[in-house]
Amino acid sequence: MRFARIAALGLIGLLSGCGGTPPPAPAPPRPATPAPAAPAPAAPGRPAAPPVAMPKEPEVKPLEPVAYEPKGRRDPFASLATAEGAKGLTVASVKLVGVVQGRLGRLALVEAPDGLGYILRAGDQIGDGRVVEIGRDNLTFSVAARPGFAPTPVVKRLRTE
Repeated sequence: MRFARIAALGLIGLLSGCGGTPPPAPAPPRPATPAPAAPAPAAPGRPAAPPVAMPKEPEVKPLEPVAYEPKGRRDPFASLATAEGAKGLTVASVKLVGVVQGRLGRLALVEAPDGLGYILRAGDQIGDGRVVEIGRDNLTFSVAARPGFAPTPVVKRLRTE
């Protein structure tokens, strides 16, 4: 008898879970931004709220062109390498004034005859030569005297006066 009651309760539970009405459909999603509400009518005896002001689009004025005036300075975008012999920098005209140890290697500080300083690293080209090596107190260039000939090494030493 006890088994019959348990079986009957299980059967009732099974039948009540199956069939019947389907679950309700999910509600449609709400819009992400609510529509602006219409202004509420003013209550009797109270003044109406002022209208909401929308920001104006900023006026875009075209920029005036800026003219670069060198005032005796060299063009920062012009290459230091020159193919013309006496014009511009040459290896013979620069003077080694310092060597600095950086995170990525050594840097050479050279000075041109006009007093301007330049920072060079291995592989940089200046005038008629290319920096091959930077030592503790020297700078080695590879200079090609004429096209087609083998380059000649030129060593600049740091003066310790």
